[in-house]
Amino acid sequence: QVQLVESGGGLVQAGGSLRLSCAASGRTLSTYTMGWFRTTPGEEREFVAAIRWLRGSTFYTDSLKGRFTISRDSTKNTVYLQMNSLKPEDTALYYCAARFGFSGSDYFRAEPYDYWGQGTQVTVSS
Repeated sequence: QVQLVESGGGLVQAGGSLRLSCAASGRTLSTYTMGWFRTTPGEEREFVAAIRWLRGSTFYTDSLKGRFTISRDSTKNTVYLQMNSLKPEDTALYYCAARFGFSGSDYFRAEPYDYWGQGTQVTVSS
């Protein structure tokens, strides 16, 4: 069992930055993949970024790469999403997720992720 708690969301003006945190507890994450997804009303859950915990390998949606950075702190069992140059279209509810292992073919899909946080709202004003 893995429990995930997101934090760090809020209201920010376009061009600003936020860092989201996802604190994990319950078991070791050494064999897990951690991901960030986001949702907006009327839209499907969108993959943002993922990181393989042990190696630290990172994966991004191409459109976000360069503005968003995923990282983890193993000593804190925490994964971060640093968001820079935020745009109004980044407004969404951001979720942290975890899955056992890793698959190069579906790390970007929500379905294989076994555990989810409650979400943290990010609102970017123009």
